[in-house]
Amino acid sequence: MSGTESLGAHVLLDYVGYSPPVEDDGAWVLQVLRESVHEAGVREVHSHVESFDGGISPPGFAAIVLIDESHVSAHCYSEQGLLAIDVFTCGEDNPEPLADSIHASLSTGIPGLRLTNRKRVERFLEG
Repeated sequence: MSGTESLGAHVLLDYVGYSPPVEDDGAWVLQVLRESVHEAGVREVHSHVESFDGGISPPGFAAIVLIDESHVSAHCYSEQGLLAIDVFTCGEDNPEPLADSIHASLSTGIPGLRLTNRKRVERFLEG
């Protein structure tokens, strides 16, 4: 980054081929996110999932784990087979191991799931 340091980073994971691995898939994905946060030694502040049945919002869910210095989230459009994961950490915590752990759990638990994009974005650049 040529002398510029960041104080945070996002790792974005985009998947296709998503199909619910269990009946309450939003809660299952939330648990994957929470376990990855805990395994990485990051402090969880709060977690929540909202499932959508296609009324006002398209079928799917939104799940979030608020962490000490940011968040880990998942957004799913079930009928389209799309799942987006957002791992954002600041300070000392590295988002890469969290993203790796989440990816491993999702890949194992959801046959046919395919990662189509993984991108790291530096945040809070100092220069």
